[in-house]
Amino acid sequence: MDRTLLGSGRVEVRGGALLIVSGEANAASLAVGSDPRIVGRKPGCHLVLTDKRVSATHCELVATEFGVRLRDLGSTNGTHIGGLRVGETWLHETTILRCGDTVLEFSPGKMERVRLSKSDQFGPLVGAMPRMRAVFDSLRTVAPTTLSVLIEGETGTGKELVARAIHDASDRAAKPFVVVDCAAIPANLAESTLFGHERGSFTGATERRKGALAEADGGTVFLDELGELPLELQPKLLRVLADQRLKRVGSDTYAPIDIRVVAATRRNLLVEINRGTFRDDLYFRIAEERIELPPLRDRREDIPKLVQRMMAELGKPAAFHRASAESLNKLLRHFWPGNVRELRSVVKSALAYDHGGAIDLAARLRAPPEGVSSENGSRRPDARTYADSLQEHDRDYFARLFEVTEGNISEISRRAGVHRATVRESLARHGIKKLRRRA
Repeated sequence: MDRTLLGSGRVEVRGGALLIVSGEANAASLAVGSDPRIVGRKPGCHLVLTDKRVSATHCELVATEFGVRLRDLGSTNGTHIGGLRVGETWLHETTILRCGDTVLEFSPGKMERVRLSKSDQFGPLVGAMPRMRAVFDSLRTVAPTTLSVLIEGETGTGKELVARAIHDASDRAAKPFVVVDCAAIPANLAESTLFGHERGSFTGATERRKGALAEADGGTVFLDELGELPLELQPKLLRVLADQRLKRVGSDTYAPIDIRVVAATRRNLLVEINRGTFRDDLYFRIAEERIELPPLRDRREDIPKLVQRMMAELGKPAAFHRASAESLNKLLRHFWPGNVRELRSVVKSALAYDHGGAIDLAARLRAPPEGVSSENGSRRPDARTYADSLQEHDRDYFARLFEVTEGNISEISRRAGVHRATVRESLARHGIKKLRRRA
């Protein structure tokens, strides 16, 4: 990454505009920047199309350092470019795309500098990579507000830690922080768990119960794995959030409540909306701000700092200096299917067997998933996901440019249409070594 840009707390991305070529919408165009923009038929979308062949939440666009990422959201009739149905791709130039029967044109804009946090930590969170520093900047901005927040990311990326950090950095820090694991609530007890119940309201209700939302009054409720919340309960939760009052099961009266909602999910809820398993109105009510956590394999450079922080938290801050370089290198090459949670388990295990000598951090690394290389996380052709193939395309694209330009960063930047900082990060991420300095 360009150290000048990092030092200035900025990273450059290229967004653009989405224009309506044919069809009707609530606007003639949609600006695409570093905040995700949703195109679909539902009123909560940023660009609302009236086309009946367009899904509720059809596709999503967001500017990244690699170009504008276009992602289909499991739409019924697909998102098409040049007659081909696409799942996920990056847009770098003027492109005609079709959603249902509506034709749109994407036009790239100028480079935009996105602010990064100047600090490599936020509360208990650490990370020096640009994606994490962008997350920290978003957290510092949203924490003092009353906005509801949806945290997205794979299992083990630290979503609950982020939720707690938001709460601790808000003016509600002295109030309750209540965690509700939506995936662990029995379906028949979900309403009672959230809203509480009166004594005798159902079999087994031997005493009055406040419920998680009432317990969080004045503070924050963290709804983990929100996508697992039963569909029939979702409109009731929406009503509570909209009215800021609730009624216990078996009660006839409403009580006022003051709660802030932070939710997390490993599922893409926009896709779940199209599947009919999640309500769009609840999604748009909770996702007033979205925080996307990158998987650990996409920010491996942060691993040494994470290990050092974890050892300190586990009561052995000096142990990091006894970690063998070979074992640390193995951590850097590991695929990390369990993300930060898996890393913490590995560190904890290594310290449990520490007797004062050199520490082998990699002694109890789990074998990678079937078909995945532990060295670079790549998959065999028969085991690759679509995202894997895109990563391979990105690596091959920059490798070819590197070869034909003889490693000239400025020329690669010009040909790819991205900033030199993006070129340097891509070369480093894919292990493409510079043969000479010509930038």
